[in-house]
Amino acid sequence: VQLQASGGGMVQAGGSLRLSCAFSGRTFSSYAMGWFRQAPGKEREFIVGITANGGSIYYADSVEGRFTIARDNAKNTAYLQMNSLKPEDTAVYYCAARGSRWISKSGDEYDYWGQGTQVTVSS
Repeated sequence: VQLQASGGGMVQAGGSLRLSCAFSGRTFSSYAMGWFRQAPGKEREFIVGITANGGSIYYADSVEGRFTIARDNAKNTAYLQMNSLKPEDTAVYYCAARGSRWISKSGDEYDYWGQGTQVTVSS
């Protein structure tokens, strides 16, 4: 399995970005997907997950109401729409695939990871 994350960049506070995660190598619709982030000097943080069929989503409190996850199983791609960005959202963002239908908040339970994409929010 390969995951290719894209869409990061630099934006001012209050702005928006959309991240994409292209999945290849296995049946995408069999995998739950998660997005994590890691800021400098901080631990990796789970921010959102979506079940394999897209029917259930879990958001961390830090992003709920501002970020939206989606997946297109026909395109083998997961998306993260980030609105109302804050400087504290600055981090490297990673997508991850879990060989299960169900979401996990633990990064250790994900089997495959994308390479990470930098998001920088200036004040």
